[in-house]
Amino acid sequence: MAISLASELLSLPQQWQLILLILLALIFLTRRRGYKGLRLPPGPAQVPILGNLHQLGLLPHRSLRDLARRHGPVMQLQLGTVTTVVVSSAEAAREVMKTHDEDCCTRPVSPGMKRLSYGLNNVGFAPYGAYWHAMRKFLVVELFGVRHVKAAWHARQHQVEKLMSTLNGLAGEPVPLKEHIFSLADGVIGMLGFGDMYNSDKFPHHKNLEHVLEEATHAQASFSAEDYFPNIIGRLVDRITGLAARRERIFKQLDTFFEIIIEQHLNPQRVKPHNGDLVDRLIGLWKDNSCTLSITRDHVKGIIFGTFIGGSDTASVTILWAMAELIRKPRLLKKAQDEIRSVVGGNERVQPDDLVKLGYLKMVVKETLRLHPPATMLLPREAMRDIQIGGYDVPTKTRIYVNAWAIGRDPTSWPDDPEEFKPERFEMSEIDFKGAHFELTPFGAGRRICPAYL
Repeated sequence: MAISLASELLSLPQQWQLILLILLALIFLTRRRGYKGLRLPPGPAQVPILGNLHQLGLLPHRSLRDLARRHGPVMQLQLGTVTTVVVSSAEAAREVMKTHDEDCCTRPVSPGMKRLSYGLNNVGFAPYGAYWHAMRKFLVVELFGVRHVKAAWHARQHQVEKLMSTLNGLAGEPVPLKEHIFSLADGVIGMLGFGDMYNSDKFPHHKNLEHVLEEATHAQASFSAEDYFPNIIGRLVDRITGLAARRERIFKQLDTFFEIIIEQHLNPQRVKPHNGDLVDRLIGLWKDNSCTLSITRDHVKGIIFGTFIGGSDTASVTILWAMAELIRKPRLLKKAQDEIRSVVGGNERVQPDDLVKLGYLKMVVKETLRLHPPATMLLPREAMRDIQIGGYDVPTKTRIYVNAWAIGRDPTSWPDDPEEFKPERFEMSEIDFKGAHFELTPFGAGRRICPAYL
């Protein structure tokens, strides 16, 4: 939703604008509403065909925060043909992700993401059901479990050393920090998923993969008309605007990389790391005919895609925002540096045992996630049955968004200068971002919380 449908339509040739508007008008006029007698959430006035799509703007999380200030923390919008509820307070988020978690923990189907994720074959976008349960459990154990903490530390240490070496070689020169930080995060995820072969001469494709993954992230965030209008109309708009072709090109490039990765892991001459890596274990599931969880080659690719898309961008965005805020406030930067130096002592690098002692650094991370959640709007949920949120009726099939960015800046939850970067606000607070405190849910909560943050 990075751009509005209105701007997309206006960029089309006039004859296409006329044809699409006629088709959309027919849909609008024939669309039946079945909400009589319900106490629906308040919301802004709608226009024909678009509903409220034209009000999202270039930064939907900001536009929706402004609308919520006028209409309330539980607000209903009509986005094309999709009835949508946006929640913008901690209490409303609690109702969505705790009180009614089981009633609205599935995902609406996005045709574009369905293609990129090989038919929704990853945990982030898969619909709620048996496959999602089994694969989520597998990832929690096999990728984020305690026995893999050592491997994760090794990956981080290796990538940090590589970054430091690169930056030392660029002393006195301008540094494209975003590119290097993304490469750092991508390298850590890659080593956890594929082992030490990632970022080595045995896998010379990782630089191109970084570029394609960044394109995939942008495509995921782009407005897709097919998400908000019936297939034939939405698909036509996405084809005319070029989004469908761009998405298909990205898919084919990703598929080429994933095929290389799988073939390298299937090579009988390959020396496997101890206990294997994530792809080894996924291939084990795929080849095990006795396993209750039946997966295919496409499932393996979809899970690899989900692991990268969910990890690389999230980590790099958080690191960049933390650095930007600290650089903007030298006093806080010095405080964080002094703490690290006092804890690390004579060691050149932070060690695993040091982490529990870095209290101020943890506050910096929490404050960064409060002001700059990696996903400003949490991935949408869909109501699987009629529910109530904030005393309002939310019918089945309603799409539900949690505006994590707005909640992180809500004066009700954060009365002390909510727009200011103040890590000290967490000094005497037990608020954490692991899903129990709904004032701070950058990674979601309930059944749909990101498994990496359990």
